[in-house]
Amino acid sequence: MRLNDPLVTSFTFNDVEYELDMAFDNILNVFDWLDSPKLRQREKVKRCLSFLLNLPPKELPQSTEELIELWNYIYENYILFKEKEPIIYDRKGNPMPVPKDEEDDKKHIDLEQDAEYIYASFLQAYNINLFEQQGVMHWHEFKALLNGLPSNTIMQGIIQIRAWKPSKHDTPKHQEEMRKLQTKHALHDKDREEVD
Repeated sequence: MRLNDPLVTSFTFNDVEYELDMAFDNILNVFDWLDSPKLRQREKVKRCLSFLLNLPPKELPQSTEELIELWNYIYENYILFKEKEPIIYDRKGNPMPVPKDEEDDKKHIDLEQDAEYIYASFLQAYNINLFEQQGVMHWHEFKALLNGLPSNTIMQGIIQIRAWKPSKHDTPKHQEEMRKLQTKHALHDKDREEVD
């Protein structure tokens, strides 16, 4: 996200210009469809594209390859946020290998499971009622505000619980309490990925 770029409402792909409805609640609906075990992959893609582009299915590309290409383009460029890892160089100017920590890949928030905590945190931190923002707030705005929630919000507290690791300075009582809280607030294991 760049503050000097407008929020995306349209894009061009394979010389065709598309309008794109990036309201945060639309993106959440898309995630729901992607998780649906009742729909085949092609149907998921068609439904998501039809919804985001506000087009009837017959106006979408008809080949499966083109559909998936278009979906992956939208997903990678407008929905998914990838943080760029800073490159660290040694004294000779060579890129240093980056050690991989398992915790870095661990997810600490789920948009569906944590919906009520996210709602409460937006109200607490920004005085924003997310129900009133449906169809209004852009996905990029939503993600920026979610990522910037202050530490005193309920969602940040739950994230801290999920990310907690015992240390030698913790008392046994504190460790037991934290493990109970981690169990209470544990995430169900669901991954949302792009379509192959």
